[in-house]
Amino acid sequence: MSRRTPTRPEPCPCGHPLPYDKCCGRLHRGEAAASPEELMRSRYSAFARRDEAYLLRTWHPRTRPPRVEFDPAMRWTGLTIEDTADGTAFHSTGTVTFRARYSDGGRPDSLHERSRFERVDGAWVYVDGDFID
Repeated sequence: MSRRTPTRPEPCPCGHPLPYDKCCGRLHRGEAAASPEELMRSRYSAFARRDEAYLLRTWHPRTRPPRVEFDPAMRWTGLTIEDTADGTAFHSTGTVTFRARYSDGGRPDSLHERSRFERVDGAWVYVDGDFID
């Protein structure tokens, strides 16, 4: 009789304690983000997983690039949400300030940004951001 070892759920790249499938994975499969922070986390995970289709789908049509270029030497290694403003069910805009850690060719670095989000047809989308530091 063989015993199967239970598989451990894949951790979510965004750092949330929920596994990927129940965290950002559900958004990548088409569920709408409930807040700018949730969308920010899912977009970070999409960068980590190189999911260009999701990134483009969640980018505001006014600021969306034609494509997303991924640097093969870059590895996303962690996300810290520092602050959020607005972005509740009563708002049409919101901001998220975050620090995204990565390594580029093995050298650690980070991206510090205050991102702006808007609702388009009821769904949160990324508009743009300002780099900090």
